[in-house]
Amino acid sequence: MTHHRAFPGPSRRTPGPLAATMLVVALSALGCGTAGPTERTPEGLPQVPPAGDRGDRGGPFDTSRPEIGNLDPDLLEAIRAAARDAQDDGVRMVVTSGWRSREHQQRLFAEALSKYGSEEEASRWVSTPDTSAHVTGDAVDIGPTDADSWLSQHGSDYGLCQVFANEIWHYELATSPGGRCPEMWPDSSARH
Repeated sequence: MTHHRAFPGPSRRTPGPLAATMLVVALSALGCGTAGPTERTPEGLPQVPPAGDRGDRGGPFDTSRPEIGNLDPDLLEAIRAAARDAQDDGVRMVVTSGWRSREHQQRLFAEALSKYGSEEEASRWVSTPDTSAHVTGDAVDIGPTDADSWLSQHGSDYGLCQVFANEIWHYELATSPGGRCPEMWPDSSARH
């Protein structure tokens, strides 16, 4: 008599922590969920720390990415130090925009010009390539909002200052660590 082994069919087993971790890492590598876990994160799903906080490629401080690698080294070190301390306070800090090429900055300005209808109004929100601190690697935009709030309270400890009153996310090295931040400009048009 021939015995046939029955095909077991699809597994009804719940994926283990390793499978869940691999899924989170894969989705993060693809740029999904880069804002971090939220209160809607399924219970039991392992919380994987941001890759850049471990020095891994692909994380928020991965210097192989031009927007991070082309930052002024002192600015990058200040942001990294602030991010480590913010993490200790339970706040995840991400560089949402760092160094920008002149071409990219020009595209952003052109988009703002189209949106706001005049150079004067557009320059309140987006600098030209000739005046943008992003183009020189001297500025970062930070997120999410709780990180902006944390940095507004503690940024001067690292020399980091919000320089435009209308951009809570935009930070530059504008004082020495522990120093006092200068008065903010109302918006980026004041820098011209």
